[in-house]
Amino acid sequence: MTAVAENPTSTSTSSNTSDTAASAAAPSPFLVLAGTVRRVERLSPSFVRITLGGEGFDDFGPDGSTLDLRIKLLIAEPGRPLPLHLASSDSWYTDWLALPEHERGHLRTYTARYVRGEGHGRELVVDFVLHGTDAAHPGEPGPAAAWAAAAAVGDEVGVIGPRRGLDRRFSGVEFEPGEARRLLLVADETALPALSSILESLDPDTRGCAVVEVPQEADFLPVAAPSGVDVHWIARGDATRGAASVTTLHAECGLPSVTGAVTGGVTGPAVTADGDDDVWETPVYSASGEDVTDEATTPVGPDETYAWVAGDSATVKTVRRLLVGELGMPRHQVAFMGYWKSGATQI
Repeated sequence: MTAVAENPTSTSTSSNTSDTAASAAAPSPFLVLAGTVRRVERLSPSFVRITLGGEGFDDFGPDGSTLDLRIKLLIAEPGRPLPLHLASSDSWYTDWLALPEHERGHLRTYTARYVRGEGHGRELVVDFVLHGTDAAHPGEPGPAAAWAAAAAVGDEVGVIGPRRGLDRRFSGVEFEPGEARRLLLVADETALPALSSILESLDPDTRGCAVVEVPQEADFLPVAAPSGVDVHWIARGDATRGAASVTTLHAECGLPSVTGAVTGGVTGPAVTADGDDDVWETPVYSASGEDVTDEATTPVGPDETYAWVAGDSATVKTVRRLLVGELGMPRHQVAFMGYWKSGATQI
């Protein structure tokens, strides 16, 4: 993912040769592993926790909190083996795409809940949302949710993620609050594992407000947040997705109401989507192509608020429009991640 910059003033052939050899010998930042199910735990009606381990996991993932670490899971087609002959290299994705479609399986992105342990005991813990897997969760289940709903100890799934010791900036982590002592956090059920890890990582003196929207009250899972961070849970039920989250931002997190279109008031819809593009806007990356050069080099100061918003793209876009468009929050203080979009396949 990163390259070693050459020194244009160097004329040492032996130095250049050794640099090239060292670069060639450097291991890939990615690992492609076979994850064996070690434990399955039903956390609530909408969540199941699956613990994975196996050969190679001793070199996997970060030390310490996973924050919002993203990983890829590879689910085999029914009756077919996992294509785990893919090399742990920078080219794993193009190698996967080059496989015949019936051999690829299904690739999906998840956030890690925990990476813990050492040696053979090192484990990856993933919390799955059970969309469309039974009568209580209507809809069409995706391959990952269907796999998780039926998973048993001994089953296998492919895991692609960062090698241990990788610089966090290149490891699939977006949460970068800098020195901010006040946070604004917004998540739906798909972002709850990441939010939970973030809350657990915060310094005790951190202050802020977190809004979490999940399908039902029985999905209010235990979280460990500093005493100065208020966590507001919302059971969506049959309401419009994201509507109560936006309302709660105003009612409980101190954000001023600006327009009906973004506040969820009677003068406009609670959640709207502006276009079909996925939203992924952080201080160092913009899916829309926005120039973020200045934001990437501007640290968040201790007197500033940092906002982290993740979940379905429509809600994330609405909150982005509120914070940046209406309230003028600087771009270097916000991270907006559309984890999924209704009717779209996200890999």
